[in-house]
Amino acid sequence: MRLLIQASCLILLLIANISYAHSDACIEISLTGTLGGLGAYKGLAGAGTLVRVGTVENNCSDIFLQFDTGRGTSTRLAELDVALTQLDAVFITHLHSDHTVGLVDMMQTRWHYFGKPIDLVCSADVAVDGDHARVMSCGDFGEHISDAALLAGEIDQRASESAKRNQDGPQALVNFIPVDLPLPTEPKVVWQSGDVTVKAIASKHIPGHLSYRVDSPAGSVVIGGDAGNDKSAPPRDNSTSANVEKLAKGADVIVHSTIHPNFGPDSGSTFPAPIFYRQSTSTDLGAMAKRAGVKHLMLTHLIPVLGAEKHGIYPVPGGALHEDDYIESTKESGYEGAIYVGKDLMTLRLPQ
Repeated sequence: MRLLIQASCLILLLIANISYAHSDACIEISLTGTLGGLGAYKGLAGAGTLVRVGTVENNCSDIFLQFDTGRGTSTRLAELDVALTQLDAVFITHLHSDHTVGLVDMMQTRWHYFGKPIDLVCSADVAVDGDHARVMSCGDFGEHISDAALLAGEIDQRASESAKRNQDGPQALVNFIPVDLPLPTEPKVVWQSGDVTVKAIASKHIPGHLSYRVDSPAGSVVIGGDAGNDKSAPPRDNSTSANVEKLAKGADVIVHSTIHPNFGPDSGSTFPAPIFYRQSTSTDLGAMAKRAGVKHLMLTHLIPVLGAEKHGIYPVPGGALHEDDYIESTKESGYEGAIYVGKDLMTLRLPQ
């Protein structure tokens, strides 16, 4: 009987510890870049989101996941006091350079400072037919991540400086984890560490586009990337992705690229209509978040950028847009949750 009581107490203690560990867990979402599209504007970094998971005691610092790696990602991570060698995995939504160019810098630096291999999660090769037949290949991107430095002789020169450095260069640190074809139309686990999982789902923008969801004991976040409606132009009910909405059901946070409705053809904008229609508007994102029951909506990859009279070469009808313009257009949907208009380094921690 005494042994039975001791065993029962031990079980209760373990359950209590597990419960405490989960109640002490935290997840932090930081925008490492909010610039919409190519170009440069007043020091804004390119698209990217850092998700870190851990405990309150260790400042959410057990697992570090980077979603997309636009220009300046390394700099923004440094400003967040996150070393590139701390990252556990990188997830690419799609192979547009405003979402990927920073990975070259990141891998070169990680290699230089004796970093370990890192998981790179993105779509398996997608073949595209037609006049511009091609293969969208994240695997090739990872394999050739250091080609310019290799051809320039830099890799060999730096390898000669230290026998501890991986002599095969940065590409040897890329552990490519492809999301196999056909890309999933239901949420699918593509990466896991302990009780932290990342799911992916196919979404419309360009071939191979994926959106992701991180689930942790402290909460869940969906990273939509540049996802848009499967119909590439009106008439349609909305501009958002049905698959992303499916992925977002019951999540705590959505981080999503955003285009303001006033930048569309109906407002007299000269911004190319096909590009406008393949993005999600702030109003429709609010409606999607409301339907999915999501309490926090982070608008990022803003088109047009805050405070700019032009987005790239395209004038903004009526003049520059500001934070209130994005909030107002999002609230037009009836969404009553918290709205965050993205600025570089903006951070949200759960639980609050």
